[in-house]
Amino acid sequence: MTKQPGRASAAESDQPAVDATGPSGRPTPAPGAAVLAVLALGWLAAMLWSTREAITSAAAGITAISLSAFALPGVISAALVAGAATALAFGNLLSRRYGDSTTLRFVGAIGAGMLVGLAAAVAINLTYFDTSTTNVIAGTTAAAAIIGGAVAGARTAPAVGAVVTAALGTLIFVVAFSRARDPLFDLFGAGDTQQSLVDAAKWVSRTESLLGGLLAGLLAFGYLTWARRRALRRDPRTPALRWPAYLLAGAGPGLLLLLAEVIIRIGGRSLLDLASALSEADAVAQTSLGTSRVDNGIWVLFVGALTALVAFGRTLGPSHTDDEPDTVTRDADGDPAQADAAH
Repeated sequence: MTKQPGRASAAESDQPAVDATGPSGRPTPAPGAAVLAVLALGWLAAMLWSTREAITSAAAGITAISLSAFALPGVISAALVAGAATALAFGNLLSRRYGDSTTLRFVGAIGAGMLVGLAAAVAINLTYFDTSTTNVIAGTTAAAAIIGGAVAGARTAPAVGAVVTAALGTLIFVVAFSRARDPLFDLFGAGDTQQSLVDAAKWVSRTESLLGGLLAGLLAFGYLTWARRRALRRDPRTPALRWPAYLLAGAGPGLLLLLAEVIIRIGGRSLLDLASALSEADAVAQTSLGTSRVDNGIWVLFVGALTALVAFGRTLGPSHTDDEPDTVTRDADGDPAQADAAH
């Protein structure tokens, strides 16, 4: 029996190890990190601008506090991803110029996250109204960017790049999905009763989480596949990432969403409390939204991890035994060449 062309054997890929280095011992860089950083920073700027427009267009006081609380999760998630993406690009630059140094890479990642956080905080303080909520938004956003930078300090850069790519795609999808909410409410039977509206809202939320998780898993798998091909072009001896890297990359966007929720509930606690104290309806809304965000993060985590793992599993060929010679040779790019013999 021979291996299927272009596929790794199950025995090779069943080892629970993530090799982050090439044959030379240097860490494998994350391809396209600079582009990811530009896109993530652009998304953060868009979230900050839309939040500012919503707050400034509202009446001062109570409405501004409520809108700030509603907009905070989107800003924090964007800051977390932007900090990670920028730190990833900066880490690649440091590795090329100064070689492999885990300490230097981690310090550089923290520094990059701090720069993103500082820039976002200054932009918020300069452009938002000077209210009691402005400093809360600015401080929490800066903290999220720094934490994102720390996450990107991990040694396995391609896996981090896959997480950032999938997380950014998921955040954009959530905003785009809002246009389909009204038709889906009608599809799931929203009527004139309160119970029908609640039931329809649950199904809409589950649909969004399921599709977001599928997208996250596919983006993570696609990025790691692309990174693998790029690495083979640079050095055909580069070892393949094992299945835990795909599992982590697929689960990463959900983990970032849950991490963002932790940051919101700690750093933005005073703002959420102010919004909840406005009225009983606002208190119920904040509690419901918080629960929905946690549920969404869990769904994206598990669905994304499963999707990436299944996609990776489909690339595996049958196991290869010692008494069955491998008749598939590979060229310099790591792609299968024509077999010498066939069974």
